[in-house]
Amino acid sequence: MTPQVAIRPCRVEECEAVLALWRRAGAIPSVTDTLEELTRLVRSEHGNGFLVAVRDGVVVGSVIGGWDGWRGGIYRLAVDPQARRRGIAKALVRAAESVLWRRGARRMSVLVERHEAHAVAFWDSLAEAGYQRDPRMMRYVKALGGDRS
Repeated sequence: MTPQVAIRPCRVEECEAVLALWRRAGAIPSVTDTLEELTRLVRSEHGNGFLVAVRDGVVVGSVIGGWDGWRGGIYRLAVDPQARRRGIAKALVRAAESVLWRRGARRMSVLVERHEAHAVAFWDSLAEAGYQRDPRMMRYVKALGGDRS
């Protein structure tokens, strides 16, 4: 990894930069990709799992390490296309694992868009680190809003 990259919890004033990073990185937009939602996360008790990689004052990577009290989850791993293939994503994953381990996580889940070949290849490259595809699982989602039935 480039030595001048620092990984640390995201700050409120960096949330807009993270949203811009996600757009540059081609992340699939979701209903929680808003300044309000990211600010809420940063300020919450779980904010220490929302990590950024910063180089020369610019956010070049991010990851959200989530903890539900039972297992850890990695979400929104993104690296600026101009900064890829320098170890930043692996460093973000290791940092998220460390945060989640300290919270009590002993098992991790990662959500990956199956049609994003570069993302699938990245996670496949971490097989030696213990990440394996789980062919048994399917994911269902619901955006909560006015209709909570």
